[in-house]
Amino acid sequence: MAVPKRKVSHARKSKRRSSVWKLSAPKLVACPNCGEYHVPHRACPKCGKYDGREVVAVGDEEK
Repeated sequence: MAVPKRKVSHARKSKRRSSVWKLSAPKLVACPNCGEYHVPHRACPKCGKYDGREVVAVGDEEK
């Protein structure tokens, strides 16, 4: 049975795994109604519309 002859060093292991742990920024799309950027396949947080219809009631409440 094949067994590694020596232990893999921390540096060599880290070099191999360096690109695995990188975080990517979330993708954003512009709302066709108001132009605000939001996450795709979700209702727009500014106008509350998704796919041309209002799905979330958004009011202009100021505190």
